[in-house]
Amino acid sequence: MKAEIVAIGTEILLGEIVDTNSAWIAQQLPALGIDLNHTNVVGDNLERVTGTLRRAWERSDLVITTGGLGPTEDDLTRESIANLLDEEPHVVPELEERLRSFFSRRGIEMPETNIKQAWLIPSARVIDNPRGTAPGWWTERDGRVIVSMPGVPPEMERMWIHEVSPQLEGRSGSVLVTRTLKTAGIGEGTVDEMARPVFDMPGIGVGTYARADGVHLRIGAKAATREEAQRLIEPVERELDAIFGNAIWGRDEDTLEGFIARTLRERGQTVGTLETATGGLLASTLSDAPDAGGSFAGGLVSAGSDEEFAGVSAETAEAMAAAARERLGSDYGVGITASLEGDATVEQPGTFFVAVAGPAGDRRSMKMVMAQGRAATKRRAITTALMLLRSGILEEE
Repeated sequence: MKAEIVAIGTEILLGEIVDTNSAWIAQQLPALGIDLNHTNVVGDNLERVTGTLRRAWERSDLVITTGGLGPTEDDLTRESIANLLDEEPHVVPELEERLRSFFSRRGIEMPETNIKQAWLIPSARVIDNPRGTAPGWWTERDGRVIVSMPGVPPEMERMWIHEVSPQLEGRSGSVLVTRTLKTAGIGEGTVDEMARPVFDMPGIGVGTYARADGVHLRIGAKAATREEAQRLIEPVERELDAIFGNAIWGRDEDTLEGFIARTLRERGQTVGTLETATGGLLASTLSDAPDAGGSFAGGLVSAGSDEEFAGVSAETAEAMAAAARERLGSDYGVGITASLEGDATVEQPGTFFVAVAGPAGDRRSMKMVMAQGRAATKRRAITTALMLLRSGILEEE
């Protein structure tokens, strides 16, 4: 089943908002066995929206639209679908009553412009939207489907999960199941080379992707049923486990902070942090991990003017890591010091050092330079610190 996404809204074209809806929908389609072939963004113009939908309708089995279902003159999704199929919209009394009740419950008189949200065409039926005033449309003709959903992400996501996805299940005749293995400490080229023995295994596809938390290996298998696809994935996953060993730190939705928290809890150990420049972001990340309870001893933030930890260097980061252990009574300590854009330091802006002090008194540190602004430098410093901490924890085994 071939699918296409059309995101509708001039605000997307102008860069005023980011189209996160298309990315989210794209992540949902593989599990339904649906192949996404195209994504589009089009502004609020009747002729252009109709033209974009026409091209999508001609080359796809499923067209998914987001946005353009509001009550204003520039909300044109309904009109465009009606134009495409040469069908006349009409007001559905039941939908009108539902709309008026929505406003009445809030003590507001419904603006008459909202009446278009009660429209339907003969080939369409309503997709319920309990979170807003804009119902979706499920339009089906000649074996093809247009699914139209609101542009507001929470409304769209709920509509997809509870209304759309169940109706699409089984339509493609197959499902695609994926499994992601997350590695650390190995470059993408090396991961790709090491994984080559599984690339030609039948019935599956394997790809490598560089991410902030390491290199990910994604295994994908398409089959008639989820169970059959999982059976195809299992031998490939076992082979990759044997190849990469401890370099694999997580799977699918696992996070580095979650891995660290889980491992420390299992060992009855804790970690504490001491940061400058990152403002406690590492402490926040570790404490937010689902398994953080009992594994996070606490976090300290040192002012940049603190003479005890002055300077941006490996020595400073290591001293901070040791101080975190001592002051917080933790098994592991992590220190971060950085020179961010606008800071008065001798180091190049974007330079940071992270260090880890372990139970045996050992210390390790790492330097990186990021020329991408303060926020990006902070995020990368946190990820680097987590990866260094993970490495230290594994070596203590």
